[in-house]
Amino acid sequence: MSDPAAVQTTLPSEQPALPPAPEVATPSKPAAEASNEAPREVPAPEMKETPKAAEEISATDASPQSDMLATKATPSEGEKKEPTVTSTPVTTAADAKVPDDDKEPQNTLTERFTRAEWDVLKKFRAELPEIFAEAYTDKSDAKTAPITFWGVPIDPQNPKADARVSVILMKFLRARSLNPTAAREMLVNTLRWRESFNVDAVMKEEFPEDVFGNMGKIYGLDKEKRPVVYNLYGGNSDLKAVFSDVQRFIRWRVALQERSILLLDFNEVDQMIQIHDYAGVSMSSRDANSKAAASEASNIFSSHYPETLYRKFFVNVPTLLSWIFWAFKAIIPSATMAKMSMVGSGDNTLRKALLPYVDTKQLPRRYGGDAEAF
Repeated sequence: MSDPAAVQTTLPSEQPALPPAPEVATPSKPAAEASNEAPREVPAPEMKETPKAAEEISATDASPQSDMLATKATPSEGEKKEPTVTSTPVTTAADAKVPDDDKEPQNTLTERFTRAEWDVLKKFRAELPEIFAEAYTDKSDAKTAPITFWGVPIDPQNPKADARVSVILMKFLRARSLNPTAAREMLVNTLRWRESFNVDAVMKEEFPEDVFGNMGKIYGLDKEKRPVVYNLYGGNSDLKAVFSDVQRFIRWRVALQERSILLLDFNEVDQMIQIHDYAGVSMSSRDANSKAAASEASNIFSSHYPETLYRKFFVNVPTLLSWIFWAFKAIIPSATMAKMSMVGSGDNTLRKALLPYVDTKQLPRRYGGDAEAF
């Protein structure tokens, strides 16, 4: 998430921060590859052809995927002729199935994993004891002691017992293009950060209502049951008070993010929608503290909350900030841009942009809906 400063200085990051800072995940699309075996003269053994078929993924993912195709050629009895090769692509649903010899609990989200994702996930899960030991160097039982991550218990000795664990781990793999080494580094760093930042204590901290009460709201669900988070950058006209203590702002912003994450069940829903409202924001509101807060929040969300954003809408954006946003378009990954929409102001404009995603009964009146909200 990001504040006005983030739109100008941190937008290229995966999850730019605005006061309250957004986060953006960076998806990507795989390239297709194929390899074919030439048929042989009879008598010939059974032949198989196994090209990799690229499957286009949605804007919510950031991982390469591949499907396996199988072909079989059998000559007619008593004849010597070129075998006929036929090819039948495996469907996404079939491709995602766990092999019969390795059954484990599944949910709606894990059933969408591709075979390539399952292969790397199983190896990644097997490394969890070592990952935990690397992250928690001061804990002698790190390899065996369960932890709670985003509200989900993770047992390093038996991670496949809970399908939600697989969903969470897949986020780190997708964020690093299914590279297990890079995903491991990201997860280790995230576990270390959560402990040093003391996320549990931050969730219990009480923040002054007169300073932060109108800066961020979690209200309603979209049409796919994703929570909708509103960042109201003009929610407090006294931004000096908001950013007078940069670390307090960061703690508040992380607490808002964690509350949003806890609304994800990781069975059917694992992402959120964010609406960033710039009403009442001006360029003069920026100062050294707000810039420092935007930069730090941006780094936190891009490093430690991978693949948690489905769509992001910037609404009521001042003309100058809108121009800066589009100026950054050339250096923002196209997959990230696909998640972001710059929207103007006015009921009709907001309604046209938001109602395809959020039902009118769930959308506050100030954004063109019918809900009596904040």
